[in-house]
Amino acid sequence: MTDNGGIRDKLVAIKQAWAQAGRLLTGQTDPDREGRLPPGQRLVTNWPVLDLGLKPDISRSEWQLSIDGAVASPLTLDWNALMALPQTRTVSDMHCVTQWSRYDNRWTGVTTAHLMFLVQPLPGAAHVVMHGSDGYTTNITLERFVEDGNLIVHDHDDVPLTREHGGPVRAMIPRWYLWKSAKWLSRIEVIAADKPGFWEQRGYHNEGDPWTEQRYG
Repeated sequence: MTDNGGIRDKLVAIKQAWAQAGRLLTGQTDPDREGRLPPGQRLVTNWPVLDLGLKPDISRSEWQLSIDGAVASPLTLDWNALMALPQTRTVSDMHCVTQWSRYDNRWTGVTTAHLMFLVQPLPGAAHVVMHGSDGYTTNITLERFVEDGNLIVHDHDDVPLTREHGGPVRAMIPRWYLWKSAKWLSRIEVIAADKPGFWEQRGYHNEGDPWTEQRYG
């Protein structure tokens, strides 16, 4: 039997050590985003798989997404309800804090802005925490969560999102390092006060802007 807990602990310890040592930092910035490749990144054509040692196996028939917290109209979507919403196709690059970037990814899903329109965040709501079925969390401001190009996705490059990459549904927030795009998405929690997520509590930057190399906090 695989010791998923042991694997997870080792991976977390390694990445915490990276954060403490400032590993991969180049000290360069490109705040105006003049280049397509952020500082310290290398271009890949494959899609590397990185997780916490646990890949939840969730069928489309079992999948659900709850959107709750500081909202007027909490919502729970199953697969059919998600697919009944307006579908959007985008093309964007993605940048992982472990130093790889992949260009021109084609995504299909529902915009984060549309989901927030449906639930209507309450006055004072200012942050979002995304929860994965593996226990992972990550935080982002509400303002940034609803920016253009942000999707809750189910297809990548015109095929269903695979389990290893967070399928059936994950977040895709391409403006920020990829740890902000929670895999196996099961809950979107809208809150007033910021609540750092899994990696943000373990030495990673609270925001994660690739162009200013916000790898670690």
